[in-house]
Amino acid sequence: MIVEQRTYVLHTGASLAEYLDAYENIGLPAQKPILGGFLGYFVTEFGTQNELNHFWAYDDLEDRRARRAELAKSEQWQQCLSVIRPMIMTMANKIMYPTTFSPIRSLPVTVTDADTAFSEN
Repeated sequence: MIVEQRTYVLHTGASLAEYLDAYENIGLPAQKPILGGFLGYFVTEFGTQNELNHFWAYDDLEDRRARRAELAKSEQWQQCLSVIRPMIMTMANKIMYPTTFSPIRSLPVTVTDADTAFSEN
């Protein structure tokens, strides 16, 4: 399994609330059935302002490539991009591999060190 961290920083004048509304109501519903492996979406309180981080799990790089290619064909995803792209100042992504002692090592994701468990959806 791999985890992708995608980090976006919005322009100073962009509305975080508008971005999150568009993403929650248009983007995420388009992404989840195609990408699977949704781990979470986070905003910063301290540090870089207007920064968003979201995390996705994939079986491997080929799984990620195929799913991202399929997502690019989605009209709903393209609609979301037309709303959110103008708000984004910078984008970065990282591909990370879990360590042998990480509680998250495979899909579906479960947390073994706590009573809480969650699936890839």
